[in-house]
Amino acid sequence: MAKPTVLVDKVYKLLINAPLSYTIASRNNPRFPLMWFDEEKQINRVLRYATNQNSPFEDEQDGNVILEPVVFEDGFLSVPKTNVALQKFLHFHPHNGTLFAELDKEKDASEEVKDMNIEVDALIEARSLDISQIEMISRVLFGTDPSTISTAELKRDILVFARRYPQDFLDVINDPELKFHAKVRTFFENGWIGIRGNNKELWYNTATNKKKMCSIPFNSDPFDTALAFLTSDEGIDGLKMLDMLLES
Repeated sequence: MAKPTVLVDKVYKLLINAPLSYTIASRNNPRFPLMWFDEEKQINRVLRYATNQNSPFEDEQDGNVILEPVVFEDGFLSVPKTNVALQKFLHFHPHNGTLFAELDKEKDASEEVKDMNIEVDALIEARSLDISQIEMISRVLFGTDPSTISTAELKRDILVFARRYPQDFLDVINDPELKFHAKVRTFFENGWIGIRGNNKELWYNTATNKKKMCSIPFNSDPFDTALAFLTSDEGIDGLKMLDMLLES
């Protein structure tokens, strides 16, 4: 024997910013077709909320319907278990999941805990960084020269970023290309790579090497051009030379 359906009170919330009182479509009309596609019957079925009908489908309702608007107050709509008609109507409504959604306290709490754990992890990682790592990450995150900013400011900026954008921060510090990007920025900051020829060429600018590195393609960023060149077969020797300067 099938178990009887357990009726429960339900709360729905708007997923958009809306006025204090917001009415959703509750019957089909040319301006907004209110339909649900029935895969079993392979047809679109017209929806209509009628307080005196058991079914939300117009083809299953009789001719004596009592229509009422469906109104969210302060972004929420409480539907008691006794109003099965409205719960069914909201379940099949084409905007369920985009305009509004059923409030799932357990799911929402789980998502909140997940977000809080990510934030805690990001803050722990940010606090554990040494100054060289902080400088490296600040180059990538903010594109600034860390030598122009105090250590206290760098630490603060990293912690603030980790708190506001924890997942982005964790993605950055776990990015295998992070160190290389930061290294190339250091090459520019130290003046070992220069931009010449009316901003069309990259040149080495070290004590022993003043040669042209490569041309900068039209509409390309010099930093991106340097990244691509130094990882190419043609630029590998130049990278080794710059690495030696960095380590000296």
